[in-house]
Amino acid sequence: MQNFNIRRREDREAAEASTLSPGALLSVNTRGRALPEEPDEFRTAFERDRDRILHSKAFRRLKHKTQVFVNPDGDHFVTRLTHTLQVTQIGTSLAAGLGLNEALTEAICLGHDTGHSPFGHTGEDVLSEFIGGGEEWLHSAHGVRLLSVLEPLNLTAEVLDGIRAHSWKIDPPPATAEGFLCRFADRIAYLTHDVDDALRAGVLTRDFLPDSSISVLGEPGSDWISTMIRAVIEESARQGRIVMEPSVLEAMHELRAFMFERVYLRGDVHPQKERVRRIVRDLVNYYDNNPEQLPDGFLRKGDTVQQNVIDFVAGMTDRFAVRHHDDLFRPVLFE
Repeated sequence: MQNFNIRRREDREAAEASTLSPGALLSVNTRGRALPEEPDEFRTAFERDRDRILHSKAFRRLKHKTQVFVNPDGDHFVTRLTHTLQVTQIGTSLAAGLGLNEALTEAICLGHDTGHSPFGHTGEDVLSEFIGGGEEWLHSAHGVRLLSVLEPLNLTAEVLDGIRAHSWKIDPPPATAEGFLCRFADRIAYLTHDVDDALRAGVLTRDFLPDSSISVLGEPGSDWISTMIRAVIEESARQGRIVMEPSVLEAMHELRAFMFERVYLRGDVHPQKERVRRIVRDLVNYYDNNPEQLPDGFLRKGDTVQQNVIDFVAGMTDRFAVRHHDDLFRPVLFE
């Protein structure tokens, strides 16, 4: 007969207090939720958030949203969902290595891209056209709206803050060290697997990678991930804030600039990008002119018609957007 010990929420909270670093955010110190709830019997507040995100419709839709390559030929290319899982693995590894709150880090990483539009950053750029005033439509901000308003999960303030500020261009930065871990985990993950996808697609060869990518980071793949994780853990411990060792950070920046030039903004993807831009633009314009055809859940009182329309289109997966665009416009094209 095996013996088991029941570990209730209070036991887990006590373990956090006794084992985590001083810079970690303890679950008992959360700023709470918009709507107060009774604590769970077994799970901490951040474990509860993690589970809510995992079971959400927004999370499930990530499996059919673009990471870099739209409708790739092959089963092994990264999607927004597999990217999110990789970010989460890297984030929790960083948290474990630094004694930070793994459940909080995990929840932020799992939710960080739930607000992404179809077709990745190309779709995001098109939605920005409809905002006006020179403002950007940001998937990070939409992720907070999505999980707070459209599919309200009543998440803790710290998880929502980490989702809001997971992108490096967002200011103010994350309020927690765990939120900063998601920033690094996101960049480590996408640079590593985007290079892998580009090599698989024949867009790159290993010989064309920047010299520092090999000399500093090692061989593409797990070596890169291990090197960058170690560089964050060791340098953060030295400096008392979440940072990466300078030489590795410089190599990562060089690799990122290379990827923008050779992969993300390369000329041969322009026709494909123009097609997906047209799809998103057509869908927004159609529902702007026919708001009565929006699903009931997107006819929210107090929001503008355009806000309702953008919420609907932003939630689409790539394949739903393509199919829906065909349903609306293909008969017209062939008349």
